[in-house]
Amino acid sequence: MAQQERHVRSPGSLPVFAAFASMALVGVTLASPHVPSQADALAEGTHLAGQSYAINVDAVGAVTRDGFRVTKIPTIKPPPAAGIPDPGTAQAIALQMVTARGWGTNEFDCLVALWNRESHWNVYSLNTSSGAYGIPQALPGDKMASVGADWATNPATQITWGLGYITARYGTPCGAWNHSQAKGWY
Repeated sequence: MAQQERHVRSPGSLPVFAAFASMALVGVTLASPHVPSQADALAEGTHLAGQSYAINVDAVGAVTRDGFRVTKIPTIKPPPAAGIPDPGTAQAIALQMVTARGWGTNEFDCLVALWNRESHWNVYSLNTSSGAYGIPQALPGDKMASVGADWATNPATQITWGLGYITARYGTPCGAWNHSQAKGWY
């Protein structure tokens, strides 16, 4: 069996290592994240004494500050007014349920926009790639059986389940609509 060689430090390596470690400690102390810096002040939006900012808005409305493009958070537009649905339709059933929950027409508008996007209010709508089913696009569709055995064909059963899901997860249809607008799903 071969004998392993043992590493031996050169006599001056320990003081050199100690010097580098000391410099690193001093550097970390000087750059402590707990000490406010000029970058922190700018990030918080405070104006430093003696600093000036060049803010420009170009022809298309893009904003730049000191040559850097400023990204604006997009605002989520409310959905268009849904109006009064035809009696006997799935939307008419949903309007009654939304009203019974004490929600206003703005919540109904959000619900109509949301489910127009998801299923076009088709009780038989099936997303073949995910398996989501029905008006609210439940995944899997048979989750709606918790509300009624006729979940696959009855719009009232699907809407009841969908409103329960929305309430539990997003609070209101507009909460679900805003999430859908931001993320592309609800």
